[in-house]
Amino acid sequence: MLLDTYGRIATDLRVSLTDRCNLRCTYCMPEEGLSWLAKPELLTDDEIVRLVGIAVTRLGVTEVRFTGGEPLLRRGLVSIVERCAALAPRPKLSLTTNGIGLERTAGALRAAGLDRVNVSLDTTDPEVFARITRRRRHEDVLRGLAAAKAEGLAPVKVNAVLMPGLNDTEAPGLLAWAMAQDYELRFIEQMPLDAQHGWQRTQMITAGDILESLRTRYTLTPEEERRGAAPAERWLVDGGPHRVGVIASVTRPFCRACDRTRLTADGQVRTCLFAREESDLRGALRAGVDDAELAERWRVAMWGKKAGSGLDDPSFVQPQRPMSAIGG
Repeated sequence: MLLDTYGRIATDLRVSLTDRCNLRCTYCMPEEGLSWLAKPELLTDDEIVRLVGIAVTRLGVTEVRFTGGEPLLRRGLVSIVERCAALAPRPKLSLTTNGIGLERTAGALRAAGLDRVNVSLDTTDPEVFARITRRRRHEDVLRGLAAAKAEGLAPVKVNAVLMPGLNDTEAPGLLAWAMAQDYELRFIEQMPLDAQHGWQRTQMITAGDILESLRTRYTLTPEEERRGAAPAERWLVDGGPHRVGVIASVTRPFCRACDRTRLTADGQVRTCLFAREESDLRGALRAGVDDAELAERWRVAMWGKKAGSGLDDPSFVQPQRPMSAIGG
């Protein structure tokens, strides 16, 4: 098992397939983009499948989420999903994407064994979308969402980040749209993971702000189902059946129940989104280390996981890697 000194067991693996992205969201990266990892630095498809296999068959991982950057930019994605779906025991497989390109790939991904998707969409307004992402691809995302739903990649979840002066008034409208489409909406507090290191707590739309805005139009009832390690607090909307979630990583951290381990696109184990330390598996893998030793190195890395993210500590320092290079 991937056990840490606080008794938490990691069963959920987040695998970043690339640090590249075809959007330039203001809360993530500068307009000109970033210096991407060189191809030799990236794990190959075979290396990814091998490490996922070790996590599933030797370390107790039961859920695998593919992230980026934008994972749909990874040419071998469908094959990676198919090979991971063939593992025994079979893990649950999901994908976090911006939705661009999902219209043409949803069917192949479903056939390969993908179970569901999370799609990032911060607004229902194409003009606001262009201001946030610096790209005019709003309609592409909508078509990708519709394709995911049609292919049965359910539940289709939509992730939204609210930004002051851009989309901070859109919470009720976003929820109305999501319910009409039968998508499950989840608001995520903006986190200090932007490449520009410009995040400021005082400029953040908090979970409290989001809930206050939603309650101007809806009655929200806390879901009775046990939350467990799920990052989102969820509420029934007007008595159900629709639900809305809020991931309050900053103001209501859920570190005590965290069950995640992370693998970057260049083969580094990260114990937390906000960790400043990493453990190299790529080097060991390419040096010829066997599966048993790779598994042990992964265990050692997770044993050293800290109690929390440290966001509330005055000495908190943002990690060098931005979100696009860590994986969501």
